[in-house]
Amino acid sequence: MAVAARQGRATASPLTSSPVATTTTARPGFLGGWLSRIPLPKWALIAVAVAVAVLLLLFLICIIRCCCCKKKPKKKERVSLHTVGNSTMASLVQPEMEDLERAAEQTGRGKLQYSLEYNFRAQELKVGVKQAAELKAMDSGGTSDPYVIVYLTSDMKKRYETKVYRKTLNPVFNENFAFQVPQAEVPDSTLVMQIYDFNRFAKHDIIGEVRLPLASVNLQHVIEQWSDLVAASKVEEEQLGEICFSLRYVPSTSKLTVLILEAKKLKRMDSHGLSDPFVKVHLILNRKKWKKKKTSVKKNTLSPYFNEAFVFEVPFNQIQNVDVVISVWDHDKVTKNEPIGKLFLGCRATGKQLRHWSDMLSNPRRPLAQWHSLQPPDVVDKALGLKSHLKLPLPHR
Repeated sequence: MAVAARQGRATASPLTSSPVATTTTARPGFLGGWLSRIPLPKWALIAVAVAVAVLLLLFLICIIRCCCCKKKPKKKERVSLHTVGNSTMASLVQPEMEDLERAAEQTGRGKLQYSLEYNFRAQELKVGVKQAAELKAMDSGGTSDPYVIVYLTSDMKKRYETKVYRKTLNPVFNENFAFQVPQAEVPDSTLVMQIYDFNRFAKHDIIGEVRLPLASVNLQHVIEQWSDLVAASKVEEEQLGEICFSLRYVPSTSKLTVLILEAKKLKRMDSHGLSDPFVKVHLILNRKKWKKKKTSVKKNTLSPYFNEAFVFEVPFNQIQNVDVVISVWDHDKVTKNEPIGKLFLGCRATGKQLRHWSDMLSNPRRPLAQWHSLQPPDVVDKALGLKSHLKLPLPHR
């Protein structure tokens, strides 16, 4: 009976213990048992888990950034080019559109062969226009009607032209021209040879030009060479010359002294390449001609020396309303005298002329000399805006 009771407990124990075995083998029970073995509190375990999660997230972000940088290297290079501060490097990487257009204009116009010879005894420059080649076609038929204009910048009034050659891009001119140029003025001159396309019923189109500063040429030997044509430069201002004079004003005596010293590089007015210059000094009061005086005439020179002084009485209360006009003229016995150039000083002047006038007023009794460039007479007359050509009496103080 005792044996039967032990067998009954033996057979009953598995049935009663089966639910317990099922719960101990489940996963939650396993994780809880594993965590229970770690000798840390729950809050510490949560902190460790959060730290691990953050590290994993940062690691993933680093991987993504590295991949993106490897895939887009060109973008980084493009940005770095824009940050280059050196203008030369920037132009090499990406040239400006103006530079590209200018380069396109300068090419494909053809070339010109010419010769130069300077006769030091005769003070004469001989220019030979030989031929041109590969000229740019200006007509609809693919050809041009070229001819050449030759002149010196020191004497733009004297120009030579070759014959016109019809329907050709490779004309042979073989024409020679002579310019009277004093040896002292050679370094200041530039030889200009311009090739035009002749049009019977329209304006002649310029194909290109060659500009040769004579200061850069060794005229001890005869020169014959080819030069590429370039786009013609803008119309240049004619050089009229320079004049040096001194101004002095003494308020206590109301004396204004104008001392004409010298001039240089004057424009050639005569057929032989020289001029007969003299200087006029006008006083303008309230935009009306008031007084004038003039120097003696210097014959056959472009660099005259005068050293002549003129004294005008100008009350101190009128000095702000006075303009001093300096004009250089070419004397001619047969025809009318021609103006070479002008300039004026006063409170209405600008640039160097106004500065010279202001220095005179701020330094009474002290003569101040300065060089000035002559301007076209019509430009000065327009700036003065004269009302009348009548002389006015001296205003009373």
